[in-house]
Amino acid sequence: MKRTGFVWSEKFAWFQLGNYAGAAPADATSVQPDQHVYDPEVVRRFRNLIDVSGLLKQLIDLPPRPATELEIGRVHTTAHLEEIKALSASSTGGYSGDHAPVPHGAFEIACLAAGGAIAAVEAVMRGDLDNAYALLRPAGHHARPDRSMGFCLLSNAAIAGRHLLEVHGVKRIAYVDWDVHHGNGTQAALYDEPRALTISLHQDRLWPIDDGFVDQIGEGAAVGTNLNIPLPAGSGVEAYCEAYDRVVIPALKAFRPEIIIVPSGFDAGAMDPMGRMMLHSEGYRRLTRKLMAVADELCGGRLVFLHEGGYSRWTVPFYGLAVMEELSEIKTGIEDPYLEYHKLLGGQELLPHQSAAIDAAAANVERVPRHT
Repeated sequence: MKRTGFVWSEKFAWFQLGNYAGAAPADATSVQPDQHVYDPEVVRRFRNLIDVSGLLKQLIDLPPRPATELEIGRVHTTAHLEEIKALSASSTGGYSGDHAPVPHGAFEIACLAAGGAIAAVEAVMRGDLDNAYALLRPAGHHARPDRSMGFCLLSNAAIAGRHLLEVHGVKRIAYVDWDVHHGNGTQAALYDEPRALTISLHQDRLWPIDDGFVDQIGEGAAVGTNLNIPLPAGSGVEAYCEAYDRVVIPALKAFRPEIIIVPSGFDAGAMDPMGRMMLHSEGYRRLTRKLMAVADELCGGRLVFLHEGGYSRWTVPFYGLAVMEELSEIKTGIEDPYLEYHKLLGGQELLPHQSAAIDAAAANVERVPRHT
């Protein structure tokens, strides 16, 4: 059994974004406002399934604390922070960046999420825990240093990584982002940082549509430390496993990080309204096992998951439970009622056009800096 930490605060579910209509504005004139797709009940249901399964009481509670402005400022500009603080203080909130509403009180919750990410990586890096999952909200991997994007106000994963590099003297960190959307914010924050390897597996040109390409490999002294794996829409478990085996794991073995951080979005799941991929709970188990094995080999098992997207109330809790069972090495006996159907979906096997996309990404592995 692993010493697995779990970060959660009910305040995370108090981050509510109001009306929404997808890519169109919910303007109440031609587009009828709808419930926001970034529904706080998704994370609540994730946490509640962990609870009723009996697993929660076997995890180590890791309380979040607010990140300081100094910690946040290692990634974000002062102008960005001041804008979010001002909008958050307004009784009506406002918008910051692209698809990034800032409701009243959001700055305090975003700081708590960023601080929860720091608490998780610190505890694992110190050896207090073997691994951890931080069930954070708001998400962070789209937030760029100078602006919010895609429901993300602060770049939680980048802030936590910078904290390790600058405060704890960690020499190398790695990110493996499996959210269905490109981790553009983490990429932007660390694009010229040779101590950080950033890997993003995502649906090709989903969001942002102008980012996440294989020719984005880092710059300056960090050339070779950014890998994008844009997979075709409709990719299933075998395509993801092939991408791990041929790109992710070889890159990690070359770079040899001291800790692996996983921006963990579950929107590549087969029933998610915001993506067109076909992962299922057993697929997430397999990917988690691969990450645990390479973490055991390279960095003493140090592995931290930071929650990102995932929009299906029904399935995200079962994906989360699968990951938590693998991390903790505790089986709860809870079965995923959607799994057998998802396994039978057409196209779960590796298809030629998916293999070709993985080939293109794999060509960059040889550019990853080698460390011993």
